[in-house]
Amino acid sequence: MIRLEGINKSFGDLQVLRDIRLEIAKGEVVSIVGPSGAGKTTLLQIIGTLDRPDSGTVCIDGVQTNRMKERELSAFRNRQIGFVFQFHQLLPEFTALENVMIPALIAGHAKTDARIESLNMLSLLGLADRASHKPNELSGGEKQRVAVARALINHPAVVLADEPSGSLDSHNKAELHQLFFDLRDRLGQTFVIVTHDETLASLTDRTIHLEDGAIVQTN
Repeated sequence: MIRLEGINKSFGDLQVLRDIRLEIAKGEVVSIVGPSGAGKTTLLQIIGTLDRPDSGTVCIDGVQTNRMKERELSAFRNRQIGFVFQFHQLLPEFTALENVMIPALIAGHAKTDARIESLNMLSLLGLADRASHKPNELSGGEKQRVAVARALINHPAVVLADEPSGSLDSHNKAELHQLFFDLRDRLGQTFVIVTHDETLASLTDRTIHLEDGAIVQTN
């Protein structure tokens, strides 16, 4: 599903990623761990096509994304990749339902179809009764589940999560962690999760250890 070959990335004189070579299978839940500054978020952004490597190739579902032009890449990202961030990034002026609908509308789906699919996704995540609530009316755990629903609305092949439980209490962390595995089993998505949470990392199918921009261990 994901294949990285010889990925290098520098910012000025600082080399952030060094010859990253990695394959992630369809339906796999993989965590990326390492100390601050190891290059975890940069690697996730390159996988997610939000940044480009200085050299090397990025293939997602057989498509070499680093050769795409920006408009083509943006459309591919919208269809094939979902994102979950540490602080949910919901738009405060919109309801939970409207937040989930946004990627579907960007993809060109009819408003009625986007609404029905978004309601189905919120229902799947146990949030059907919160659809009309705005973010300031939701708990931290509910906000993050809305963010997960938004990431899944276009049925992407890959879901990328950057410290997704970092702002949650222990109860909501446990619920969110279990949710990723339940969704993988139900929907078949591939999950790549950057985390400092040792409990979450221990649950994933495989853990990629980064240090000084290089993969030092996989287990």
